[in-house]
Amino acid sequence: MTRHVYTSPALTDRHTATTLTGKTYCFKPREEAVVRAPRSLCPSVSQEGSYILGYRKPSLWLYIMEDTDVEQVTLALLDAATDKDSEVQEQVRKSMLTLGKQQPDRVLAMCQDYLLKHPKLVVSHRVVILQTIELIVGCRIEEISNPRIKSIISLASDEMTRSKEVIPDWQQAASNILVAVGNKHINDIMEEILSKFQPGLLPHFFVVKTLANLSDSNVYGMVPFLNAILGTMLPMLSMAKQDNMKWVFSSALCHFSDSILEYLANLDKAPDPTVRKDTFSSEIYAAFDILFNNWLQSRESKLRWTVAEAVGSMSHLMASDKLEEQIPKLIPAILSLYKKNNEHYIISKSLCQVLDASVSMSSRVLETQLDSLLFALHQQVSAPIDYSNPPTVKNHNEVLRCFSLLANSFPDRLVMFVLQKLENSNERSRLGSLAVLRHFINSTTSTMENKKLLILASIRQPMADHSNKVKKRVVQVISAMAHHGYLELEGGELLVRFIVQHCALPDTYQRGQKPADPEEVTNEALRSMCDNTLHLLTTTVGRLADVLWPKLLYYLTPPQFSNATTPLCKSLIVLGSKKKSNQEPNFNIDFTVEVNLPSPQTLMVRLLVNAAFPFSSRGHGAPSLSLLQILSINIHPNTEILWEKEIPPLLSILEESTAESLDKKQWGEKLLKLLSKTLSTIDDDKWVCQLAAEATRYLSTYNNALEEKSFLYQCIGVTLKQCFNKEVVKKQLQEMLLTAKHSDAIEREGVAMGVGLCANSHLEGTLAKLEEFGKSDAFKKSPSIFNLLKERNDVEVEKVKSTLILCYGHVALNAPPEKILTRIDQDILRAISKHFNTKDLTMKLSLVQSVGLIAKAISECVKKKQGYVFSRKQEIINVLLDFIKAEPADSLRTPLRHLVMTTFANLMPLDPALSENESFELLKVCVNTVFSLPPEIQTPEKTKDEETLDPKQRKALYKDTLAALQDLLKSFLARDPTPDGLQNIFKHIESWLSSGQDHERERSVKAISHLLAFYLDNLNVKNMVTFHNLGALLGRLSPRCSDPHPAVRTAAVDCIYSLLYIQLRYEGFSLDYKDEGVDSLLLLKEKLDNPDHSVLYKTCSDLTKVMSKRLPQQQLTTLVFMLFEGLVDSQANCCRASSVILNTLLKNRGGGLQELVPEMLEVLHVRLQNITEEQVRVAVGQTVLILASQHLQTVVNTLVNQPLPYDSWTSEMWMALGADPIVANQIMEMVMEKLLIMAPYVDQRDSMMRGGTTKVATNQPLAMTCGLKELLLNGQSQEPALSRFPQLFSCLTVRLGASVGVSAPKDNNNKHTASIHVAGVAADALRILLARAQLDEVMKRLDEDKAWDAMKEANAHVIGVTLLARAMAKHAGPRLPSIVECLCPSLNNIYECQRVTVTAFFSELLNHHVVTELMLIDVLMNNMMERISDPCCTVRMLAVRGLGNIASGSPEKVNKYAKELLAAMSSGMEEKDDPGKLITLEAMSGLSKVLLYLDKKNVHLLVVYIFMKIKPFLESENDEIRCASIHLMGNLSKFGSGEPVFKDQIHNVLVSLLLHLVDPNPEVVKACKFSMRVCAPVVGSEQITTMFQNHLHEDKSLHYGEFINDLTKYLIQDFPGMLNFYHISVIQFFKSSWAEVRAGAAMFIGFLLGNLQEEHFSHLNMGTITKGLVMLLKDPDPVVRVKAAEAMGHFH
Repeated sequence: MTRHVYTSPALTDRHTATTLTGKTYCFKPREEAVVRAPRSLCPSVSQEGSYILGYRKPSLWLYIMEDTDVEQVTLALLDAATDKDSEVQEQVRKSMLTLGKQQPDRVLAMCQDYLLKHPKLVVSHRVVILQTIELIVGCRIEEISNPRIKSIISLASDEMTRSKEVIPDWQQAASNILVAVGNKHINDIMEEILSKFQPGLLPHFFVVKTLANLSDSNVYGMVPFLNAILGTMLPMLSMAKQDNMKWVFSSALCHFSDSILEYLANLDKAPDPTVRKDTFSSEIYAAFDILFNNWLQSRESKLRWTVAEAVGSMSHLMASDKLEEQIPKLIPAILSLYKKNNEHYIISKSLCQVLDASVSMSSRVLETQLDSLLFALHQQVSAPIDYSNPPTVKNHNEVLRCFSLLANSFPDRLVMFVLQKLENSNERSRLGSLAVLRHFINSTTSTMENKKLLILASIRQPMADHSNKVKKRVVQVISAMAHHGYLELEGGELLVRFIVQHCALPDTYQRGQKPADPEEVTNEALRSMCDNTLHLLTTTVGRLADVLWPKLLYYLTPPQFSNATTPLCKSLIVLGSKKKSNQEPNFNIDFTVEVNLPSPQTLMVRLLVNAAFPFSSRGHGAPSLSLLQILSINIHPNTEILWEKEIPPLLSILEESTAESLDKKQWGEKLLKLLSKTLSTIDDDKWVCQLAAEATRYLSTYNNALEEKSFLYQCIGVTLKQCFNKEVVKKQLQEMLLTAKHSDAIEREGVAMGVGLCANSHLEGTLAKLEEFGKSDAFKKSPSIFNLLKERNDVEVEKVKSTLILCYGHVALNAPPEKILTRIDQDILRAISKHFNTKDLTMKLSLVQSVGLIAKAISECVKKKQGYVFSRKQEIINVLLDFIKAEPADSLRTPLRHLVMTTFANLMPLDPALSENESFELLKVCVNTVFSLPPEIQTPEKTKDEETLDPKQRKALYKDTLAALQDLLKSFLARDPTPDGLQNIFKHIESWLSSGQDHERERSVKAISHLLAFYLDNLNVKNMVTFHNLGALLGRLSPRCSDPHPAVRTAAVDCIYSLLYIQLRYEGFSLDYKDEGVDSLLLLKEKLDNPDHSVLYKTCSDLTKVMSKRLPQQQLTTLVFMLFEGLVDSQANCCRASSVILNTLLKNRGGGLQELVPEMLEVLHVRLQNITEEQVRVAVGQTVLILASQHLQTVVNTLVNQPLPYDSWTSEMWMALGADPIVANQIMEMVMEKLLIMAPYVDQRDSMMRGGTTKVATNQPLAMTCGLKELLLNGQSQEPALSRFPQLFSCLTVRLGASVGVSAPKDNNNKHTASIHVAGVAADALRILLARAQLDEVMKRLDEDKAWDAMKEANAHVIGVTLLARAMAKHAGPRLPSIVECLCPSLNNIYECQRVTVTAFFSELLNHHVVTELMLIDVLMNNMMERISDPCCTVRMLAVRGLGNIASGSPEKVNKYAKELLAAMSSGMEEKDDPGKLITLEAMSGLSKVLLYLDKKNVHLLVVYIFMKIKPFLESENDEIRCASIHLMGNLSKFGSGEPVFKDQIHNVLVSLLLHLVDPNPEVVKACKFSMRVCAPVVGSEQITTMFQNHLHEDKSLHYGEFINDLTKYLIQDFPGMLNFYHISVIQFFKSSWAEVRAGAAMFIGFLLGNLQEEHFSHLNMGTITKGLVMLLKDPDPVVRVKAAEAMGHFH
């Protein structure tokens, strides 16, 4: 690194400066010094002996600073310009730029000098420096001297051209400097560049590129030079052999042309308005000749693009005749480039410029090029557009612009060309042609006016294209045509049809799927586009209203447009509403004129069927109903008022519903009711007959939508019911039956419902038509020579028969009651009974369904007309039973069982009655076939002929099937209502009660519940007899009160309720007797819905109490035995119920079972091992307590002697003992007595090899502690725990202290014993005790602070105990006196660990004022004073801490103990036996706190002594000591205020405090803020005092940079004489071990330099500062380097 000048930091009146050549110069301050140096020292300056230090400045400091330190700093920054850290690089550049802005000439000179002295500098480094020069020049161009400008130009030119090879980054950076200078000094730049742009010599690549860039950045400055430049350049073009030179010349010509065109376009602003295009024409043409004829065909694609771009720009500057002459060659040449290049945008742009120039001059030869032009442009416009690749989008737009230019000159040719191209079926070709056509329609409106019909005719071919991409483009064209009046013309309706047709497209993908090809136009996307287009045409193109209304109605009825219904209806609603509100005459439709439209009847039917399935076809229900209301007058004049009233409420229902929530059956009935009302209101039989005929004809359109078709059949049935013309009725019935698809179940049901509805008004005619149909050809098999089609024909005939059977059932249901009974036997049953032997499932279902409907019809009639004997009842039952037996037992796929049982339920009340054997057989078959069914949610496998049911259908099927079975069971029990009769049924069901399947248990319990309720209701006791099976039934059913299924629980309670009332009846109580206990069971059902264990416990207990009262003694043993087994029932909830019932029984009636107690304990321990349910385990514990309350000593001894660690079952038994306060109290006394007298541990020697001892816990105290812990876990132990809280707390705290670091005893028989955490047991016991004492706040605080973990571990035990004491002092103060009293004896304990624990506890208590309030202060202080001399280092440290804590807890007592406190703290800071400096730290922290409250008289003489003691700790590596010393310094300040010696001490450490404001430790930062804030008044500056007190708050963040910046201003202002001391102090921290502090020191120096006034600079040693910052700029930490670089930016 070169230094020109060295200056002494201590110059007096006469100053000297020594150059490196050895010459010394003397001068006085304020003299203007000029020093010359040999050129060898300044090769950056061209003249011999030029000034180095020759900048005349008003004072010495600036002269010295500029010529030495600024130079050194600049050199350092230049060295660091390529730092490996990007942030450092950025800051170096910023600082360089800052220096450059302040002293542009000086810094630019340094940059030049650096580059010249380091000719072998790596390119990346040179680039950074050149970029810095460019930035300085760019922002300070006005302030840089002319000589410097010239030298910069020379440097940049030299850097740019030094290497003949092209090195882009380097040479571009140099070129950018020239361009930046050229914005102001264009003449100087041109002088330099033109010197390297000599005729006959090929220039450097970047010389030409710089000229090109200059022409862009300074158009007005460059254009006057261009004529001369072009003149020089032209001969060079033929010399260029390399592609890169050809490229740069081409690029320059392109830029030159663009600049000239811009100049000519803005002549009013130009310096020379006389410049004309022809000034450049000849040169441009000459250049064009070379580029076009020689270079355009280059193999290098990049060159071809650039030449093409240049040719495009140059075409505007060529003379018209020359351009005209070149067009026949130029256009084909440009077009040929499309084949040679993949990137086409530049070519299209050039072509567009040529065409623009040609069209502008009205070229005559352009037309000769049209064919080739159109061919190439069409290829381009047909290319796919990639919207993620902007050049393809730009290319497309340029091509369209070319088409527009040509269309303005040759409209007919262009339109014909595009329309011919539309005939090409190639997808790309069509897409391109449609894009051009749309462009023409939108952009050349007047030209297209007379070609509309031609275009309309031509668009038909692409409309028939199968490609969705083409269709999408067609829709865009149609949208454009609609806005320009095409759709009103003849043929426009085809375009509307096209839009509608594509609104009806089906989905390409199922929901959730996505196309693999992102470019694919899916049906969904195209459909959505057409929806939007139709909406826009309806709402924005007003003149289309008469085109669309009413013609859009045509598209509502054909099935192929069904998916377009929603957008069609919405558009028609908009159009109709507008016309209706405007009272336009064409709102009323004349259907005789509009012959293509569907009739009003067809429209009404179509819209009604749409409405019946409102969420199909994209939600067409609501729009269809709304349109129906709009069309009311057009449908029939009488409907308007009715529909205005009826339709809006229906629409409201749809608005509030979803596809899932809407009740479809109820909704369909509402619409049928609307239809019925409508037909009554129309009151025109001819209109109604026509509706029936058209609706029947319309059936075939729904062949692919059978749900809709079924509804249409019902509509036809309603219509026929209101039709008076019997011939029409007959004809339409015939049509329905003949044309129906009988193979489909939905359609069969629909036909039958329609026929049934018709029979309501036409019973005779309907029956006659059905009989006639039964004899028709439909039931005759088609002839076949070899009967090959036999099977298929049989199936077809069975389906037709099924339809007929269903029709009869629906006729019976819907016919008038007064007419139907006489027709059942003679017509209906006669017709269907011939099919009873069928094996066909479809016919079976139809038969069962039909018989069910007939039975229902008969039941309705019998209610009104008595005495009907159903003679064929048994025959029908047998047939139906056979049907059930044939059903698969493992599935419920069909409604056969449900229909059969529903039919049985309807048949049972009818005469004649069944025999006993018949009834039993019926019951057996039904129970087995229903209970064995799989659960409702299980999905059965599909069979060949069947489909699975959806979940809703399955749910309904199961529900109805079970309900039918229950009705049968009741009727069966009614025959024998006795205990034996009940038992006979129960035997069939009992095996299902214990099933492992939830659904089977539910079915069985519900069946029994219904049975027992029915039994009770019908019970008639004639003799006093025993209900002998009561105990067995209760034992089986009572655990089910807690079954996992809520339904089972409810049913089980109902069972017990019924059983107990049955027992009461057998005991002789009257029918109207109400037992309060048994009745209370009904209230328990609601509680059993709650799965909460406590609710369950109470409920089951109440249940048992009721049972216990009514249970005979002889049945108790059996019941208890069953309940023991129930503890391990497979159903967990039933286990709970068994345990609760068991305990309740033992409490109430267990006195007689004493001899079983020992065995019971053993059984319970074994049972516990298999019980996983928590509530059951707790209940078993309750059983243990019941036993322990009578045998306490035996139980406790047994449990204590269990092996350690206790297994979970033993632990639970211990815990159970805490439930009884008396038992718990006795156990607590026993445990505390043992812990007090027994040794907590023994020292055992380690192995002989290792030596040393280990603390091992003694067994009995450990077992007692474990037992006490488990006992306290029981919430019921709270009362005894509270009564003995101080003793228990003290005992467990001391036990905890004695357990830390203690190992568990080893037991060779039990490997798990050693796993016990001895201290953990004691800590857990203490924790549970606090919970029992309800010290929630104490617990909360300890949990938040994680104190329990700390207490258990040796290295954190003291912290944990401190947190415990803190929490107790804050939240349990009144308990402390008795606790302190209990703990005091332990301070003299022989066990050191117990002394540590108690001292830590007392030490923290002194931190709280509560000890003064409780008058404990003297006791605690005396104890702490005694412990100061304890042999244990930890105890001494805790004692010092405790003494310091008095300042926090009882500050008013500080002066009372002043002498003792100061002595203890002073000795603490000098403690020798303090390896971790913990006592020292406590002494400083304690003294800090105590000083706040000590009187000045007690401290005054010790201030400086203490200050000197703590000063060495300020830079301690230990964060806590550093923090404590700084804090203590702050607290000393109040005792030193007004003392000069103290003020000196503060200034001594001020720099240290300021720099530690960025200390890596946040607590140190807070301490610094505190100390500086309280010391502020002592500093001696009002401004600094205010600043410290306003900004240095511990809880507020500090912007350190701004803070130090402001502070240095005040230091300079208020303490100029100390600047030398301050900056030397700061420099010392350049070597700090903390990177943050080093960075802070660099900032401090930087701001000090930045804010220093001229007269104070002599106080600083700039050489040292510079050297230090240069060193920091090489710091390993990038943060430090950043701040060093930033500080260097202030060297100006």
